[in-house]
Order: sequence, then structure tokens, then C-alpha cells
Amino acid sequence: MAPVPSPLAFADRARLLAGELARRGWEQLEELAAIRAGSARARRFRSFAEGAVIRFPVTTLYGEEHIDIGAYSIIGPNVALSAGWMPGEPVDGIGVRIGEGVLIGRGSGIVAHESVEIGDGVYTGHHVYVTDANHGYEDTTETIGRQFADPRPVSIGAGSWLGHGSVVLPGAQIGCHVAVGAGSVVTGVLPDFSVAVGNPARVIRRYVTGEGWARVDDRKRGSEPGASGASQVGEG
Repeated sequence: MAPVPSPLAFADRARLLAGELARRGWEQLEELAAIRAGSARARRFRSFAEGAVIRFPVTTLYGEEHIDIGAYSIIGPNVALSAGWMPGEPVDGIGVRIGEGVLIGRGSGIVAHESVEIGDGVYTGHHVYVTDANHGYEDTTETIGRQFADPRPVSIGAGSWLGHGSVVLPGAQIGCHVAVGAGSVVTGVLPDFSVAVGNPARVIRRYVTGEGWARVDDRKRGSEPGASGASQVGEG
């Protein structure tokens, strides 16, 4: 005679089944709630090209009328994406322009008060932060959070890669095919076909025609674009 399953065994099976149903439900919700070209939410954007998607859930999203999303670009889940100081505010500049085939990693933030341009084919790791806005601190009678400096345009060239946790601050100009190491902070100019790491990010390798990738020694590094730059307090 077969043993009768105990009530505890039935409860365990029920929990496993409920968990599996919850996971399947969440996966379906993620697919259904993603923002895709042609949807009502996508029509709020200045442009939202074919094949582009913003994965669900979204942490923060406003200023869509000042944001362009290029074809087949993927914005990962839990991303903050905004243009303007607050919802409904006009933007004196291009806002956010994301090219084609871009991949923005999970938990990242792109905040433009004036101009953030991301070129075609740029990929980022998770938790990358890009902003053209900054806080001031000069007025000692006012909290730093209520002081704002003038925005400084940011650009990231086509085909570049930003490693996990990297930060791109106001005024940063990253060239094409640039690798930015994980945890780096970019405050200045990084030339095309280079590798940069650190805080502030410094060029450690450059592509030299006819030679390939060459290490930049310490003496040359000091004169490299982007080799120096004051630390800044990123807009939060």
C-alpha cells in the first residue's frame, strides 16, 4: 500500500507550484508592460524607432517629448531616463538622443537637463550613470541639493562600451570605440579608439594605425585628453 503524503508535503508542493506560477506571471508582465514602438507610451517620445524597447519596470521616466530612441535599441529594466529638471519642463537643448542598436544596462540612469547624446552601437554594463547636470555648493546658506550649476553637454561616440558602475559627468566627451573600465568616472575628453580607467578616467591604451593597441605610459598619460579634471558632484 502506497504511503499517504503528509499535509506538509502537500504544502511544499503548493508553494512550489505557486512560485512557478508567480515567476511565469512576472515574465509575462515584463513582456506586456515593456514600452515598444507604436504603443501609447512610445508615442509620447520625440521619436521611438522600430524595434526599440524599454524594459519593465522603469524606475523614472519623464520628459519623453525631448527624448529620441533609435531603432533596435534596448533600455534595460529599472532604468531612470529623463529630460528636463522635472516633468513638463522645457529643455534648452537636444535633451536625450540615443542612437541605433544601443544597449543600456539594468539599473542605469540617463539624466539630461540640456544635452546627452549616445551614438549608435553603444553598450553599457549595469548601474551606469550619465548626466549633463551638476550641483553647486558655493552658497553656504543653501543646501547643496538646491543649488544647480549650468548643464554641460555630454556625448558618447558610436561603438563605445561603458563598464559596470561607470559614471559620465557634465562636459564629458567620449569618442568612438572607447572602452571605459568598470567603476570609472569620466569628467573630460576621451579620444577615439582608446581605453580609459579610474577616477578621473585616464587613457591607458590607444589604437595606433600600423601598430595596433599600444599602452600609454605615465609620462604621455599626463598630456592625454581626459587625463585630468576636477571631481564633480553628479546630479541626483
